Amino acid sequence: MKKIITILALFTSMMSIAQTKIEHVDAATFKKLIDEKKSSLIDLRTDDELKNKGFIKGAAQIDYFKKDAEETIAKLDKNKTYLIYCAGGGRSGECAELMQKLGFIHVVNLEKGFDDWKKKGFEIDMKK
Repeated sequence: MKKIITILALFTSMMSIAQTKIEHVDAATFKKLIDEKKSSLIDLRTDDELKNKGFIKGAAQIDYFKKDAEETIAKLDKNKTYLIYCAGGGRSGECAELMQKLGFIHVVNLEKGFDDWKKKGFEIDMKK
């Protein structure tokens, strides 16, 4: 019986991971998705990064380096689509994997991060 429960738990876990759609997109595609206004936008950078470098308008912030970040992310609605980004794509790539493990349905990662967004000339806001 214990083996069956373990197998069922593993199968359920694998099914939730298999159902998650993760996309890694370039800045132009990310902008199009933002403009559609069908997704929630999350900036995973620190307060200092937002203050000194700016951010994409409309983004909510979850500092991925804070110890409660995983808990905060786990509380989000798993049925929504999330557009996530960080400075260069590393944190957001890790976050996409975490969101997949947590059973989120659709996650879109800005592959080369905010630095590439800014380099491509897309609009940014500065923290007041």
